[in-house]
Amino acid sequence: MNEFVKDLLLSFIPIFVAVDAFGVLPVYISLAGSLDHAVQKKIIVQSMITALCLALGFIFVGQAIFRFLGITVGDFMVAGGVVLFSIAIMDIVNPRQRKKIPHEEMGVVPLGTPLIAGPAVLTTTLLCVSEFGMLPTIISVIVNIAIAGIVFGGSRWLGRILGDPGSKALSKVTSLFLAAIAVMMVRKGLVFLISINH
Repeated sequence: MNEFVKDLLLSFIPIFVAVDAFGVLPVYISLAGSLDHAVQKKIIVQSMITALCLALGFIFVGQAIFRFLGITVGDFMVAGGVVLFSIAIMDIVNPRQRKKIPHEEMGVVPLGTPLIAGPAVLTTTLLCVSEFGMLPTIISVIVNIAIAGIVFGGSRWLGRILGDPGSKALSKVTSLFLAAIAVMMVRKGLVFLISINH
């Protein structure tokens, strides 16, 4: 039992860092902070279900599917980075346009993936399965995604503290950070692709 708890903790920590719920929170506020509370709850649930299905599915069949389709982690990073960069530019150039992003889809892309369950989470889960076992990794994934949902659920409290001007300023700053994260993902994806071809 002690060995299981140890494996659980050792798998929980890297997945917690990879999910980075507190890092994603400002982006969530930027995208969904102005929406109705009931709509936000649906988006949070949708993002959690999407991230959970993707992460758990990847644990079981991800490698086989990627091999079958000829997709690498680098490809996934580049694709995810392009999606995030497009959203960030849309918000910076025309902030009103952001409101036209269908909230029915927002929980899937970009929140569920690639923000919560992105390339870092998927690769980390595979490493944890090989190092610490299937069950500790699955439990760690479920708990970390639940933590992300709780953090997103507390965003209204943060919004009240910041007020409307503060929320708008935070939205602009997070759009820049989102663009930077997107560029980083594309860069790492390209480096990975170059490295496997040499």
